[in-house]
Amino acid sequence: MFSLQRIRALHAVATHGSVAAAASALHVTPSGMSQQLAKLEREVGQRLLEPHGRGVRMTKAGHVLAGHAERILAQVAAARSDLELLRDDVLGPLRIGAIPTTVHALLPPALAMLTARHPRLEVTLREGEAEHTLPAVATGDLDVAVVESWDDRPTAIPASTSRAALFSDIADLALPVGHRLAHRKVVDLSEVDDIPWVGWSAGSTCHEWLVQALRTQGVEPRISCTVAGYPTQLALVAGKLVAALVPRLARDVVPEGVRIVATRPTLGRTIYAVWRAVDDDRGAVMACVEALHAASGQVGNPVRPVASR
Repeated sequence: MFSLQRIRALHAVATHGSVAAAASALHVTPSGMSQQLAKLEREVGQRLLEPHGRGVRMTKAGHVLAGHAERILAQVAAARSDLELLRDDVLGPLRIGAIPTTVHALLPPALAMLTARHPRLEVTLREGEAEHTLPAVATGDLDVAVVESWDDRPTAIPASTSRAALFSDIADLALPVGHRLAHRKVVDLSEVDDIPWVGWSAGSTCHEWLVQALRTQGVEPRISCTVAGYPTQLALVAGKLVAALVPRLARDVVPEGVRIVATRPTLGRTIYAVWRAVDDDRGAVMACVEALHAASGQVGNPVRPVASR
């Protein structure tokens, strides 16, 4: 039987790319890390690492076992959280940060479920983009962050955190009904070159994603309006002023005068819950992630709940 500590050491090397970086992440010395990996190789009976330049790289056997290690550690974390919940000590403060579209659609049912199950929790929620909430999680100022990661512009998740995919979402094109492309079912983004755009505030992740999505299709966006809120963006589209890219999660009501059209290429994103890895066995955090998973089935295309590091 393999030692869980040594399995965790191999997973850290696979995640961080070197023995030294893995040792730093697990707060052990490089020599201690090397000893654990050598013992694991003896248990396995195969070489897991081989020399490569001034460092090492994983062998085929190492890659196979590292893949199993990720699933093993996720199962261990789930078992710990289940046992923690059985102790009925899910209480005290729980600080959550979430992107605006999930504050609107996901957090109300999730928090209702969470507080009903664990009335002794003291939950606080603040709205914020990933560039603000992820650093706060890493420093311990927030317990859980709900963030988005676009397929064509992935969000950098800190190595010191764990994450769980909640659900997937798609952004569609919003056009004024009189626009020349509004009658289409699907529009190539490269064709939308004759109308200004509305985006979020300059410098925000949402703003940069819009610019990248259009430039990738050969369109230099003319952003004439910057508005932090999709309902207001849709109102500007209805006023025949701009076009917008709006996630489906953000569209409760589409105003008259707006035509929603699918895009080519499809613009997809995944919503994640992120928390500090040291809190993998903290009951309040795991209860929050469980509630977010349960509520995700009501608002998007749920992703199978597997925690990852």
